[in-house]
Amino acid sequence: MTGVDLSENLEDYLETILELEKTQKVARVKDIAEMRGVLRGSVTGALKSLAEKGLINYEPYSFITLTRKGTAVAGEINRRHRVIKNFLTHVLQLDPQIAEDNACRMEHAMDRAAVDRMVAFIDYMEACPRTDASWIQGFARHRQGKDDDSRPDCKDCMTRSAEKHAQNKK
Repeated sequence: MTGVDLSENLEDYLETILELEKTQKVARVKDIAEMRGVLRGSVTGALKSLAEKGLINYEPYSFITLTRKGTAVAGEINRRHRVIKNFLTHVLQLDPQIAEDNACRMEHAMDRAAVDRMVAFIDYMEACPRTDASWIQGFARHRQGKDDDSRPDCKDCMTRSAEKHAQNKK
């Protein structure tokens, strides 16, 4: 996954530091504690562990920054989170907060191969002439039980697909 053995908690700390670096250039214990909703003392233990793994530059009472290795690991964790949240929000049409909460849990459980496969599926779905916005809307109707029977009506999809295919050949 990331090539580094990290607990979910340490992964979350890396993500927090990455976010703070993006907005403030550096992270401070106070800011990390505030964002994570924990006491400053809890942050210190996590920072020591991340520093031992070579993921952050940390000295007590100084700014915290990601190392090159830490940036790569945090970036991968953040990528998994964004892909999963996007899939849950846009494809499965979950409420954004529910998608966020689930993405936080799923990002730790899914390995890179699973996330990469999800990204490939989404890319395929977006590029395939048989799927477009109406396809997602069809899923929404089906999910809500608004299709006339238990299976979606694919006649319109097939017609649109044939029309798109003919246009692409021109």
